[in-house]
Amino acid sequence: MAEITRLSGCRDWIDLGFVERERTPEPAMALGIQSHVAGLSLSNTVELLEDLGVQRSRKAVHDWVQKADLQPDSGKSPNQIALDETVIRINDQQFWLYAAADPQSNELLHIRLFATTTTTLTEIFLRELRQKHDVETAVFLVDGAQHLQTALQRAGLRFQMSRHGNRNAVERIFRELKRRTSSFSNCFSHVEPETAENWLLSFARWHNATN
Repeated sequence: MAEITRLSGCRDWIDLGFVERERTPEPAMALGIQSHVAGLSLSNTVELLEDLGVQRSRKAVHDWVQKADLQPDSGKSPNQIALDETVIRINDQQFWLYAAADPQSNELLHIRLFATTTTTLTEIFLRELRQKHDVETAVFLVDGAQHLQTALQRAGLRFQMSRHGNRNAVERIFRELKRRTSSFSNCFSHVEPETAENWLLSFARWHNATN
């Protein structure tokens, strides 16, 4: 299984505090969460655990990821923030994934899934970003999307248009995200948007921990 080569590294970023009366050994749970977030399908993750003598269902692994409630750490003070959006498909419907990344550390600062993309939703995203991090003096790097620029202006945040350079940080992360979800055909099927967003937040936590 070629994907296993991507699963090395520390798993301290996975908080198993949600575990109460779980019969699965915690190291196996951590491996299952890491494997699925890193891009293995649920079926392949189950096979990996079976190779270690742990028999669990696809639903069990799915529930571990959801209950772990992983998301990027807060309290960052970036000098620059790459802001962008990309399309994610859920049950053959189009959703927009907003992301803010620190191009110096290559860490995801905040992500959010919306059913569409508007100036108002961008303002909501920026308000949440402000609650998590100190971004008042940061310079936001954006492309030519007018709704991004308008929302930043209304929020009183500095920005500059940039199609290359440091703004590429968030585009690289988007490419990595879509590569990781290639086993899902870049489409979350038979899940609610909230479930998909929880997985995306878990991906962001994994990305930052292994960056």
